[in-house]
Amino acid sequence: MQSDNLISLKDDMIAFVAGHGLRRMNGYVSDEVPTVLFEEENPDGWKDFVELAKASGAPFVTMSEVVLEKDDIAVLIERIRDQVYPDDDSPEIDDAERLLRHVGKTGYLQLAFAHQGVMFLFEVATEWYDTFQDLLETVTGLGGIVVDDRDNDD
Repeated sequence: MQSDNLISLKDDMIAFVAGHGLRRMNGYVSDEVPTVLFEEENPDGWKDFVELAKASGAPFVTMSEVVLEKDDIAVLIERIRDQVYPDDDSPEIDDAERLLRHVGKTGYLQLAFAHQGVMFLFEVATEWYDTFQDLLETVTGLGGIVVDDRDNDD
C-alpha cells in the first residue's frame, strides 16, 4: 500500500480534514496518555478515522510527521558502532547506511483526536521507517544493559 514517502498521503490528509470542517493542529500524542489505536486494513482507513473524529464532535485533530534527516542516521550509525566495536562489519550498520536513500522523505504520520479523556490515534509508517525504529530500539535497549562482573565474595 505505502510508497517509500508519505508526503502525498499527508497532503491528502490535510485536504480531507479541512474538507470535513475540522481544524488541524501540529502535535504528537505520546504513549504517556491513554490512547486507542485505530486499526483498519483498508488503505483509505484514515478517511474513516477523520469521519469518526467529526462524528464524535472533535473540533480538531492533531497531526504529526517524521521526516528522516541525515543527522538521525549519523547518530544511529555512531551508536551502533559504539555497541558493536570492534566489529565494523555489523549487519546493523549496513541496514542503517541503506536508510540514507530515504533522507528527506516522510516515513511516519499520526492523526489523533480526543474524546472523553482518551486519545484516538491513526498511525501509518513506511517499511524503512519501521526498520529505522527497530534499529533505534536495538541500540537503546542494548545501551541500557548493565553487566556486573564484580566478584560477589560477600
